[in-house]
Amino acid sequence: MTLACITAHADKNADAIRTSRPYQSDHGLAQGAGTSRNPAGPAVRRELGGSMPAAADEEEQQGAGGATAEDAADEAEAEIIQLLKRAKLSIMKDEPEEAELILHDALRLAYQSDNKKAITYTYDLMANLAFIRGQLENAEQLFKATMSYLLGGGMKQEDNAIIEISLKLASIYAAQNRQEFALAGYEFCISTLEEKIEREKELAEDVMSVEEKANTHLLLGMCLDACARYLLFSKQPSQAQRMYEKALQISEEIQGERHPQTIVLMSDLATTLDAQGHFDEAYVYMQRASDLARQINHPELHMVLSNLAAILIHRERYTQAKEIYQEALKQAELKRDEVSIQHIREELAELLRKKSLT
Repeated sequence: MTLACITAHADKNADAIRTSRPYQSDHGLAQGAGTSRNPAGPAVRRELGGSMPAAADEEEQQGAGGATAEDAADEAEAEIIQLLKRAKLSIMKDEPEEAELILHDALRLAYQSDNKKAITYTYDLMANLAFIRGQLENAEQLFKATMSYLLGGGMKQEDNAIIEISLKLASIYAAQNRQEFALAGYEFCISTLEEKIEREKELAEDVMSVEEKANTHLLLGMCLDACARYLLFSKQPSQAQRMYEKALQISEEIQGERHPQTIVLMSDLATTLDAQGHFDEAYVYMQRASDLARQINHPELHMVLSNLAAILIHRERYTQAKEIYQEALKQAELKRDEVSIQHIREELAELLRKKSLT
């Protein structure tokens, strides 16, 4: 599927969004949580293209009371930036309804001042807000509108910003069980990035920095990870395994073995191997993941340990599995993760039942 197919009707969606305020439902968190990298403070101004040049640098100064167009644009941009900061603060304070109202005010002002970068950035914030609230249809419309403005402004299809939005759209389709669109979206992201990396690998550092190349590699890893999770959910563990192996390799090479994301990918790969009955190979990866998670006090240590215990059960190492579950339970209680606590207790009870039957 081409990008044109993925973004079909984007301009129509943008027009619909401009003329109405249809985003007033409340919901929970969608898949792919936390994938938005929206800057705060001075970075917001950079996203909006920086401050407008002072009127005195562009034209002759006008008489007192004769405000220039540049002055008006400066004032509008400053107000938009303040609105965006307030919206982001409301999101951080878990006040999504308030954030939504503020973002609509920012969008209205951005249109009135014809600030296209502000329009695009505000759409992106609105899309991410809808996404994390589980308002998937609204998020889809808004992400398509954002993409439409970016492409209309001359951004290339292979730009990382376009790929990030495409990845979020694929995650929306996955959450909606629109398998064909989800897989096509993931495939577009992965293939586009792989081709881009191949073309750019020989570029000198003065043309493209090492950091830029690394960011593109990490984005590819993110896409591989998301696709692998969906494939595993769709009962395609062998295909998921290949994706996880590539994602893990990227994370190890760029972020290192002890990075939290590397450890999560190691655990996910082990889970995928376990789902295929490759218990010994799964154990090797999960044991390594748990060792590293302990070393860095990983925030998801209890989940990694729980996964390790499950693999030990499949290897019929019941006594060791019980010890690991008990360690996982202590960690989950320290984290006050009630869902994990309940799950681990249920698994422990089932393990004790199995042991009593042997």
